[in-house]
Amino acid sequence: MARFLALIAMFIALPAFAADWPQFLGPNRDSASTEKVSAWTEDPKVLWKAPLGESHSSPVVVNGVVYAFFKPKGKDADALTAFDAKSGEKLWDQHYDREKFTPPFGAGPRGTPCVEDNRIYTVGSTGILACWNGTSGNVEWKVDTLKEFNGKNLLFGVSTSPTVIGDLVIVMVGAKGAGIVAFNKTSGKVVWKTTDDPASYATPLPIGQGEKQQLVFLTGSHLRSLSPTGKELWAVPFKDRLNESSTTPVQVGDMIVASSVTAGSLAVTPGEGEPKQVWKDDKLTCYFSTPVVSGDDLYMINGVPSLTNASITLRCVEAKTGKVRWSKEKIGKYHAAIIKVADGNLLMLDDTGNLILIKPNPKEYIELARSKVCGETWAHPALSDGRLFVRDDKELIALDVSGK
Repeated sequence: MARFLALIAMFIALPAFAADWPQFLGPNRDSASTEKVSAWTEDPKVLWKAPLGESHSSPVVVNGVVYAFFKPKGKDADALTAFDAKSGEKLWDQHYDREKFTPPFGAGPRGTPCVEDNRIYTVGSTGILACWNGTSGNVEWKVDTLKEFNGKNLLFGVSTSPTVIGDLVIVMVGAKGAGIVAFNKTSGKVVWKTTDDPASYATPLPIGQGEKQQLVFLTGSHLRSLSPTGKELWAVPFKDRLNESSTTPVQVGDMIVASSVTAGSLAVTPGEGEPKQVWKDDKLTCYFSTPVVSGDDLYMINGVPSLTNASITLRCVEAKTGKVRWSKEKIGKYHAAIIKVADGNLLMLDDTGNLILIKPNPKEYIELARSKVCGETWAHPALSDGRLFVRDDKELIALDVSGK
């Protein structure tokens, strides 16, 4: 009995397993973390830094390893580097060559890696889907999706992130008959392709489990849901005038909310037949900041494209009606990323490099802490094991936000 009690005590004393951040917007692609972040009184401690090339891609973290996707300096290539999350030691650094591509706002990749079964899947700005070995970094297979399906690149480059469901890795290509394509995740062979939808810059949202699992896309023409077999489940026309929308759809109870840079936001309830529109507001325009659900509300970053005097507004919006509860103006230029942490607070990184902790409140904006942590950034941070990984246009930075 004494030995049994000692064994129980040992397990109780073990630290809780840190949640990975294996893909864009976290484990469930909803910008939510199981970790707490307390208000800080001094700037979060910088644990380590590592120089990186151009990229708007977000870091991801799995099993104590951080992966960063970028364009190496002086090369027309896509590169992936692995770092030890605790020490910052570089574990490996690999790349493949690609065609020269110089879009506005940086020549590096936009899409974020997805890690699954010791493989890392990436989509570069020229449309190359690649599978990298997690141990060596070697490229196991790659497909130039735009060449393979006669697709056309977007003005700012391919920006969608890959999604792994079962044995498939699924990406939005935007070609005729291949708007969305599923590949076998171990071989790279095409399993199915469907729709004529043009691509957007957005990444899809997986929802449900088993037979009810589906993948919700904001394409260049529709808010659309597919089964893992490629069967169309439902679709709603939703087209942005500039074709620059980049937000991932959001699930709120039985609703799906989609946001666009010019067409505003739309909430629908899927069901049998045509989805039912719950509300629509043309003024709730989201560029590439995906809204976050907290309680009964959506916290969203609203703004419109502008080359001069760009400014964004944080809004608290009642999810079931679309009614704006309050607005906080001038919180950044174009973008701010939000993570909902375990105690309900919101951790926001704006595009000027300010890290802000916010207490959700339907009546007013409440700021708990603020620090300048990096340079200008459009990359979403990753939170794992008390460390927040942020990247700007020069480096990857590990911050201690554990409060210890």
